[in-house]
Amino acid sequence: MHVNGKHYRTLWFENGDVHMIDQTLLPFQFRIFTAHSYEDTCQAITNMKTRGAGAIGAAAGFAMAQAYLQAEQTGNDNIVAIARKEIEETRPTARNLFYAVEKVYEAGKKSVDAALKMAQYIADENVEEALSIGRYGNELIHTGSRIETHCNAGWLGFVDYGSALAPIYLAKESGKKVHVFVDETRPRSQGARLTAWELKNEGISHVIISDNAGAHFMSKGLVDIMIVGADRVAANGDVANKIGTLEKAIVAKQYGIPFYVAMPLSTIDLDCEKGEDITIEERDESEILFQEGPDDTGQITRIWVCNPGSEILNPAFDITPAELITGFITSKGIIKPNKKAINELF
Repeated sequence: MHVNGKHYRTLWFENGDVHMIDQTLLPFQFRIFTAHSYEDTCQAITNMKTRGAGAIGAAAGFAMAQAYLQAEQTGNDNIVAIARKEIEETRPTARNLFYAVEKVYEAGKKSVDAALKMAQYIADENVEEALSIGRYGNELIHTGSRIETHCNAGWLGFVDYGSALAPIYLAKESGKKVHVFVDETRPRSQGARLTAWELKNEGISHVIISDNAGAHFMSKGLVDIMIVGADRVAANGDVANKIGTLEKAIVAKQYGIPFYVAMPLSTIDLDCEKGEDITIEERDESEILFQEGPDDTGQITRIWVCNPGSEILNPAFDITPAELITGFITSKGIIKPNKKAINELF
């Protein structure tokens, strides 16, 4: 996608470094963070400088490749095994992370160059899958469609284009005019901060709504379709996605609104039988206690938004059962959310 007239990928690998758009500063500041080691890349994944299932997968693949480079440079082969464990501990829910680490780790057994090539292949594959998802999802959209989405599953959540937003971008490219309801997606507000920033850059009509307003707009007949992304899909079609997705799926079912999940094949975990087997990441209470933004001088500052001293629970994801999902938008087409259809993808 383009920022100020220049094309960017969300992250890229160059001369041993991983360069990434620092998403913690958006939409107020646009900066590139450079991770010089696998440890730096791990920290960036944990702190969500880069985030979103596809981008996490690419970053993890690059981190694994960095570990092979560091092992070669230092002569310490133990770095590789240590790095793999540390990378896999950064974000436990996103399937793409484990997929990428495994692929690059196995490739690196042949040579460091093989690890580097595999990591780059995974990043490039992510872009191609996003384009395919966009083309198939575009078939569900017509001029005048009013689309609701949750969290950020756009190009910031992928290497480019995204999953849930890819159909919207392809719809625009094909000349369709659409309108997007953007859930704010507390506590980190990825919808209000990131999805809205993307859509504004692309000149796509949109409005930010509070997370609690979705049911209101659906009940008024103002939403035609809902499209979200996914962080892990179980073999039976249950989906782990950003906290709040389950609520949206329940409301969409109540009002007869099609509810689609867009994701690359690497998000599907055939070894995970059902949604309740997926590990749900519990994140730090500070994400709920505070919000961040620029003060009058433009400096990013943090303010309290909750009662100090109260206990906080902060699950990052929830599980949406397959029966609430209309279909999956994949790089191989739109399928039903069941075990048979999922298995036929592979």
